[in-house]
Amino acid sequence: MPAPRFPDDQTVASGGRIVLVVLDGLGGLPHPATGRTELETARTPNLDALAGRASLGMHTPVAPGITPGSGPAHLSIFGYDPTVHVVGRGALSALGVGLELEPGDVAARLNLATFDADGNVVDRRAGRPSDDEARRVVARLRDELTPPDGVRIDLEVEKEHRVVLRIRGDGLEAAVTDTDPLVEGRPALACAAIEPGSRRTAEVVGAFLARAREILADEPALNGFLARGFAALTDIPGYRERFGLTAAAIAKYPMYRGVARLVGMEVPEVPTSNETTIDVLERCFADHDFHFLHFKDTDTRGHDGDFDGKVRAIEAVDALIPRITALGPEVIVVTGDHCTPTRMREHSWHPVPTLVASAHARPTADAFDESTCRVGDLGHMHGTDLIGHALAHAGRLVKFGA
Repeated sequence: MPAPRFPDDQTVASGGRIVLVVLDGLGGLPHPATGRTELETARTPNLDALAGRASLGMHTPVAPGITPGSGPAHLSIFGYDPTVHVVGRGALSALGVGLELEPGDVAARLNLATFDADGNVVDRRAGRPSDDEARRVVARLRDELTPPDGVRIDLEVEKEHRVVLRIRGDGLEAAVTDTDPLVEGRPALACAAIEPGSRRTAEVVGAFLARAREILADEPALNGFLARGFAALTDIPGYRERFGLTAAAIAKYPMYRGVARLVGMEVPEVPTSNETTIDVLERCFADHDFHFLHFKDTDTRGHDGDFDGKVRAIEAVDALIPRITALGPEVIVVTGDHCTPTRMREHSWHPVPTLVASAHARPTADAFDESTCRVGDLGHMHGTDLIGHALAHAGRLVKFGA
């Protein structure tokens, strides 16, 4: 008899509603002047009140010491081991902008970038252009590009400098190297095949990037691309199949809608702000058992190195918590996908503060921050264990054994 899969084999298709609130990049490091992190500095009366009726803990998205990307980190808190379900960023971005992937397609995430006359990267994000500016440049490329015979190339703007590339044709595989050098002042790297089956992909991508530079040569800033996160379609069992949940994703940024769609979540509407995220939740709350809410600004301010800005971003989400609690979900989970300390300006490997509020919680503190979560009754868990806690608190898991 095969070993049981937890929590999958214990789930029932009834029970309470769950709301998962993800403040992207939530965790931080102490400010040198105060000794307090961004979350510990923020005034969060509503999250603190929620902590007073919640179990607290910390989670590690991948493994100790391993810094996760956003895709693997979200898969982890959704309940999918990111070391088993390895999904490239390109596939997640493609699904997020509505580019469907078929077997044999290859997708990548492109950065609009600024190159100088010598071919060196001056700005890896081309000054973070507006969505409209990015769409204008992508429209130029669509008009002037001539793909190789038997190959279809599709481009869609994701957000600001981010663009999604989908390549469709025979003989394509996704094992190719990124072209982003990750620093300014150097030329882009060559796109090379990691495995023999990906040689054609590398050739197509190399020709596309070179032709894009030619077409956009007269653009002062948006004059080329850096490519990364090449990926192909991955078949992953969805939320209804695994957990018996009808799930919805409410996220402004396409990539997060993509990873949610990958695991079978529906996207009822696309919000345009933090406030409209809650508007969508209020409209569709009765239609789903599980709601994933994504808030990006905490991560953005972390990457900017803006400590006070990240504090304000946390406080802005805190102000919305009463609208969530007013809906009466049986379980509210609040966490981050990973940490983005402003001192580091990048994702980090540190454990992420986590809160699970329900009528069955064992509260240990009346504040939500790294210090209180480190000693909470949930302890230090792997990110994939979070869904089991949420299901149990919602009365959606049966007893194991007699």
